[in-house]
Amino acid sequence: MRQVGAILTESLDVKRALVADTQLHAEIDNAAALMTESFREGGKSLFCGNGGSAADAQHFAAELSGRFLFDRDPLPAEALHGNTSFVTAVANDYDYESVFERAVRASGRPGDVLIGLSTSGTSRNVVRAMAAAKGIGMGTIAMTGSTPGPMADLATVWLPMPSAVTGRIQEAHIAVIHAISEIVEADLFGASHG
Repeated sequence: MRQVGAILTESLDVKRALVADTQLHAEIDNAAALMTESFREGGKSLFCGNGGSAADAQHFAAELSGRFLFDRDPLPAEALHGNTSFVTAVANDYDYESVFERAVRASGRPGDVLIGLSTSGTSRNVVRAMAAAKGIGMGTIAMTGSTPGPMADLATVWLPMPSAVTGRIQEAHIAVIHAISEIVEADLFGASHG
């Protein structure tokens, strides 16, 4: 059995790698800028993922549509799995790989942004959603682990976390979600984010 200290040290090492990766910092800024510009132009952000990544997608949407650091107007942001009747109907009538693609086709418009989360970068339903979004003229942000997969190829901005371990990737995703939320909120509503 692994010791708690070893697990926490591994988590901390991934965060240190995030801090040191200035190229990734630039891509995080690019992701925030893409979302900010979309919101300014009346667009919205849509989010998708499976399992823990679905929870992270919902968390990200909530930070934007609710509030993050301070009171301000809500931003149009939605996790695509939130309508369980839609998800289960499409999974039953078509297949599970189609659920996010159909949601993007229903709700996505040119200039909107789709944020896909997948620790592997290969989740077929997220890949199909990103392909649909790209076809519509939406911006696409892929949040994955370190291994490039098809999501990276479909992304306007690719955010690879410096790990191949699912739990560590998800922990890094939360840190990046909070960074982007803080930057977007500050850029749109005027608070400093130094």
